[in-house]
Amino acid sequence: QVQLKESGGGLVQAGESLRVSCLASGSIFSTNDMGWYRQAPGKQRELVAAITSSGSTNYADSVKGRFTISRDNAKTTVYLQMDSLKPEDTAVYYCTLISYSVVGGFGDPIGSWGQGTQVTVSS
Repeated sequence: QVQLKESGGGLVQAGESLRVSCLASGSIFSTNDMGWYRQAPGKQRELVAAITSSGSTNYADSVKGRFTISRDNAKTTVYLQMDSLKPEDTAVYYCTLISYSVVGGFGDPIGSWGQGTQVTVSS
């Protein structure tokens, strides 16, 4: 079973940047498609960005052009670089495995979740 540990969250001001990381263990990481999700208070968890094992990416419209997902297979880590942060980006950020197909694109999350990392953006 895959274990996931998110880190790097914090409190920043609007317009600043932050990078969160997700360390994965217990799987062949290089073959996994990965996604970053977030959940704000009172809202459903939503997919923010995803990356395939080969490096193809996809982003939610709300973060397109501001966030960048990447991965380092040697370090079994997936990153989310967040620039030009807005107060509405405030949430707990989680990573997980995600389903993917060439025809259907990114699908549902798979397996367990980490504890998440809190990102708070002040105005």
